[in-house]
Amino acid sequence: MHNNDIGVIYSLHELLERGPDKLFDLDIGCVQLNAWNTELYTEKNADAVKRMLKGRIRISSFWAGWSGPATWDHIDGPHTLGLVPPAFRHRRMEELLKGVDFAHMLETANMATHMGFIPEQPSFPEYRGVVGAAKHIAAHCKSMGIYFNFETGQETPATLMRCIKDIGLDNVGINFDPANLLLYGRGNPVDAIDIFEGYIRGVHVKDGDYPSGDFYLLGHEKKVGEGSVNYPVFLPKLLSRGYKGDLYIEREISGEQQIKDIKDTIVYIKNFL
Repeated sequence: MHNNDIGVIYSLHELLERGPDKLFDLDIGCVQLNAWNTELYTEKNADAVKRMLKGRIRISSFWAGWSGPATWDHIDGPHTLGLVPPAFRHRRMEELLKGVDFAHMLETANMATHMGFIPEQPSFPEYRGVVGAAKHIAAHCKSMGIYFNFETGQETPATLMRCIKDIGLDNVGINFDPANLLLYGRGNPVDAIDIFEGYIRGVHVKDGDYPSGDFYLLGHEKKVGEGSVNYPVFLPKLLSRGYKGDLYIEREISGEQQIKDIKDTIVYIKNFL
């Protein structure tokens, strides 16, 4: 028996606008809240969220977004995503620092984000810029007792670990999205467990396939169990390596089918736990 809580990723904006009933209808123990609008990062909103979820669902992580252009492909993605583009780096650093403060208000020990296409070559100037910016944010996280977690996908596992080691702080971890490694064509999720061992602070339970046809675009996200993550191997291996963190279901569609797929995935995960 494992003590991993099953949860979902849920919009802070939707929770504040519509309340928690949609979450309470799911058999979950935790949530990773996400937001892209820093205007929502207020003490009032944090208190409202904690009141709504208190005693029912634990807030185990906050996923902080950033402003400006964002193109999720291999053409414009490297120039628009995360802390990599120098033109947006300073502003996004400030936004992520506000995200740290909000995570502290929520009383969660984890904040995650996408860092962008971290350069594979550590000699590139952009690489050192990302390391410096991330270290500044991680240091603020450390002062608040919070882990700063990099979501996987846009870089190879080895590059991600190189970046974490170069930051050199003990509160930098990984928000492991196994499907993203496939969608971006960056690696095999099962093998990545070996590389990330000891650094995984949260796991997105999501599925998908490698790119095909047009290799400038990402692969396709799928319902868990229907893609190429190989969950019958991935989850037991993850748990056998001592992972005690939470499992956040992510299904990137909307409507009733999204809810149905999430509920099916809850049952799917419980078979491994």
